[in-house]
Amino acid sequence: MTDSTGEKPLWDRSAAELAAGIRDKVFSATEVAQAFLRRIEETNPALNALVDIRPEEALAQAAAADKTVAAGEALEPLHGVPVATKINTSQRGYASSHGIPAWAGAVAQDDAACIAALRRAGANLMGRSNSPAFAVRWFTGNDLHGTTLNPWSSAHTPGGSSGGAAAAVASGMVPIAQGNDIGGSIRFPAYCCGAVGLRPTMGLVSGSEPGGEVEFDSPLSFQTMAVHGPLGWTVDDVRLALNAMVTPDLRDPVGLPMRPPLGESRRPVKVAVVRDVGLAKSHAAVEAALDDAAGWLGEAGYEVEEVELPLLGEAARLWSLLLYEELRTMMPEIEQFGDDTVRISLAASFAAAAETWGERPTLDAYIKGYARRGTLITRLQQYLGDERILLTPVSAEPPFEQDADLAGDGRVRELLAAQWPMQAVPVLGFPAMSVPTGIRDGLPSGVQLIGGRFRENLLLKAATEIEARTPRTRPSLAWAHSG
Repeated sequence: MTDSTGEKPLWDRSAAELAAGIRDKVFSATEVAQAFLRRIEETNPALNALVDIRPEEALAQAAAADKTVAAGEALEPLHGVPVATKINTSQRGYASSHGIPAWAGAVAQDDAACIAALRRAGANLMGRSNSPAFAVRWFTGNDLHGTTLNPWSSAHTPGGSSGGAAAAVASGMVPIAQGNDIGGSIRFPAYCCGAVGLRPTMGLVSGSEPGGEVEFDSPLSFQTMAVHGPLGWTVDDVRLALNAMVTPDLRDPVGLPMRPPLGESRRPVKVAVVRDVGLAKSHAAVEAALDDAAGWLGEAGYEVEEVELPLLGEAARLWSLLLYEELRTMMPEIEQFGDDTVRISLAASFAAAAETWGERPTLDAYIKGYARRGTLITRLQQYLGDERILLTPVSAEPPFEQDADLAGDGRVRELLAAQWPMQAVPVLGFPAMSVPTGIRDGLPSGVQLIGGRFRENLLLKAATEIEARTPRTRPSLAWAHSG
């Protein structure tokens, strides 16, 4: 996409290009902020991806960034780069609403650790991204902020729970967005909107929230499965954001005491393609995306082989036990403060999980589930070693029809089965990326890469090879213009 001069407009440039341009004084941080604010003004009314935009604050941050450049001071890697943050993550002076009307006034007094890290890296925090209430759907809408639409098709989900983040990135409102993921909430929205999304290794990016008067005891599944990570338009943007977000932080129950090395892989590695784990038959478009990615990685010198890996299916099934049984303990609060969409979706999800684990799983089943989790982690780490990654679907289906989880128990069973690649990864705690492979039948397609713990470098390198061979285009929002 180019402007009248034949150059890409500022809003269509990568975070790396923007940071370099500001550093080299090709353009100012203020010009960048103005360009993105205009893009938000033009685009967001149709998508409702960003829900709390404060232009004066964004321009003030940009002006401060320009003063730093003029003074010749050292610049951070995201200096002046617009970044969106999610409504369920604390940002100083903004409500951590979680999309819940009763919490609309819950203004954070300080930043969560990952937001503080982005701020330290020089990011211009420009708007809050929408999510479903309590962030527990693969769809994005709530009673406080309304529904977010997919920039490619209003009839299909932008994904969830970081749907606002993915829609904002894909449509050019920001080059980078912060998200979080306990069951695909970074990777699936990136897939649905044609962006890049990275779920880091557990503990790499701190989830520590600022302390308050009321102490919150985070459920075990949240401690062991929920991570923060970046979404971006390019792999380089995600790499840049990840490096900024890495936060050694012992306040986080799984936080690291020091920053692990995140260097580049020096050579191609082995790629194991896992197409199916016996839970859902993949759609033809999903199979085609896997074929493309496997072929491209082979061209790049990777050793590609098709394998069976049943432990991924077992991990996906464990997800519906370990997460849902803890969500069950939160249902009084969800019933009190959540909206109808969350209640309906969760009721159908509990019914689907009951087909595997029974109506009310026992404490014994829950304990044995966590014990089995450790065994599966060990087995997968041994299989991957230091030289193998996995190539899987992101979902067995293309992006779902909007609000498909409200269409009845039968459809929800299909959704849960299709999302096995999303569910398996959080149980195991490994890093995973969603990488676009083009547009099929008017909707984005993509694949997932999974690597060993703290081997994000291997994923980023492979994702770069896929990206280099993938035609990329921004959504035209033709459906919005025609409406």
